[in-house]
Amino acid sequence: MCGITGGVWFDESKAISSATLESMVQSLVHRGPDDAGTHLERLTRDAVGITPGVALGFRRLSIIDLVGGHQPISNEDDSVWMVFNGEIYNYRELHRRLEGAGHQFKSDSDSETILHLYEDLGVECFAHLNGMFAIAIWDRKQRQLVLARDRLGKKPLHYQFRDGQLLFGSELKALAAAPDFVRDISAGAIDQFLTYQYVPHPNSIYAASRKLAPGHYAVIRDNSITTDSYWKVDWSHEIEIGPREAAEKVDELLRDSIRLRLRSDVPLGAFLSGGIDSSLLVSLAQSQLEQPLHTFSIGFNEADFDETPYARQVAAWAKSEHHEYKVTPDAVSILDQLVWNYDEPFGDSSAIPTWYLCKWTREYVTVALSGDGGDELFAGYDRYRALWMSRWFDRLIPAGPLLGSSWVQGLPASNRQRSFIRRLQRFGEALNQPLARRYMNWLQIFPERMRAELYNDDFVAQLPDEDPFEFFEAAWNGVGDRDITSKASLGDLVTYLPCDLMNKVDIASMGNSLECRQPFLDYRLVEFAASLPSSLKMGYGGGKRLLRTAFDQLLPRQIWTRKKMGFGVPLGSWFQRELKDITVSRMLGDDSRLHQFFRPEAIAKLVDQHMQGKVNHCYRLWNLLVLESWLRRWN
Repeated sequence: MCGITGGVWFDESKAISSATLESMVQSLVHRGPDDAGTHLERLTRDAVGITPGVALGFRRLSIIDLVGGHQPISNEDDSVWMVFNGEIYNYRELHRRLEGAGHQFKSDSDSETILHLYEDLGVECFAHLNGMFAIAIWDRKQRQLVLARDRLGKKPLHYQFRDGQLLFGSELKALAAAPDFVRDISAGAIDQFLTYQYVPHPNSIYAASRKLAPGHYAVIRDNSITTDSYWKVDWSHEIEIGPREAAEKVDELLRDSIRLRLRSDVPLGAFLSGGIDSSLLVSLAQSQLEQPLHTFSIGFNEADFDETPYARQVAAWAKSEHHEYKVTPDAVSILDQLVWNYDEPFGDSSAIPTWYLCKWTREYVTVALSGDGGDELFAGYDRYRALWMSRWFDRLIPAGPLLGSSWVQGLPASNRQRSFIRRLQRFGEALNQPLARRYMNWLQIFPERMRAELYNDDFVAQLPDEDPFEFFEAAWNGVGDRDITSKASLGDLVTYLPCDLMNKVDIASMGNSLECRQPFLDYRLVEFAASLPSSLKMGYGGGKRLLRTAFDQLLPRQIWTRKKMGFGVPLGSWFQRELKDITVSRMLGDDSRLHQFFRPEAIAKLVDQHMQGKVNHCYRLWNLLVLESWLRRWN
């Protein structure tokens, strides 16, 4: 697990110097404190044309092959060089195959396996990798740089290509260390951020930058760039299968995924929230280990946000070596810490407990299993059930107008994590909308009406002629004619999962030099789960029916029947106490950076309504405060 950076240039005036490359590499030291390396080649010309200059930089967190595994790494004749961030779980199987084909290995690392596989298959090699990765390969013979990102976006990869120079890196701060990096902000990206609480791929907060989309590769050659996908599930395909047969296949695939992800030359543990997904992983992983698995939970003093009693119960059941830590977050200091690490505006407040969990876990282990993906694959979110229920409300003509009325929407706000009134308001607000828009209404932070009230005229004039909703709508429609639960869950799998959840976990974990592995996101399991009828996953009692069918005896009954809590912090009360002063000073002060985009009176209205308890705007205020703090730190 590492950080990678570098670039290529087709104009000598855009060359990346050794000092610049060192600065780019040093900006990623938190991703790889154990080792570092660079490789530089000058631009050259011959009768055929230009061979661009190339710079490759690397920081390493040692997980596999602790002695070997140094990068950048090259093939036998030094014509192909590579830097790689991630883990390839099937590398031993690929290694044996490549040795049989005559390749000579200098190490037992997964990185060298990729290099030789590329020699044999070119860009087709990425489809053979089972893992998480961001890869940069310099191919001197082909005069090209190849970038690639794993199927589900577990590892990030940013790039900026302009004026004959390409910069790339695991984080934007690596690109920003180069003197030619352009920081002009994208108005469209801000619009998307306030909609989703993240900037969706391939866009970036910087107008000249991009993110490589999950399951894609890019080839930079002859001063141009082309991108293409190497993996895309046929979401429209649904198989006919019974619950028992499906459960047996899920059991087989998940156990094998965990087996591969337990490969490590350093201490390994697992996050344990006490929810179904993390509890299942702990139980299944412990069954494959001879020694107790280290498990980690954090809790809060507010009972509405504390899951530690459930985690403790699962740990005792599975006989893991459990570690529990109660935190009292410093809301102000953690805000600025997150803004530095998430160097693009990122407004998911669950990054706060995720950061503390990763920091705590790293004191004991270097690798941790995480339950991400279980909700998307097996219909675990409450919003899937709400969407399904809303179809029944469509048939009750008065229901939509009643629940969406100003009377219901004007009921007193609550700061509770799962307030009934708050959930009723969100449910009713969306009933009068088409299904895709209805679902999007539950996801978005600022609905279109509120964004229109917020933006000033100059900012509106800069907005592109695009609706942020189009990003999710394309995923929803890509599922074809399947039912609405499949459209929502599989749509989340290619939007919310990579852009929010994977980004959140990658930055929080790597910011603390910890590697996270997600067994639910083995692509084989993803492909199978995506093909299953939603009736096997969700019913009147909620989601994850298939997981219960497959693994009913592996968890205590109380874990299967408990209500889903989510992973959050008491933002609502924080804004009325700990965050009140910084909110007022940063967002309402004369030096507020938000005022260049937004109407000061609109911001003040949101703050006032929340402070007086009239409307719970905690997530909207958090996103605005994150954006304000990001503008102060990075622009």
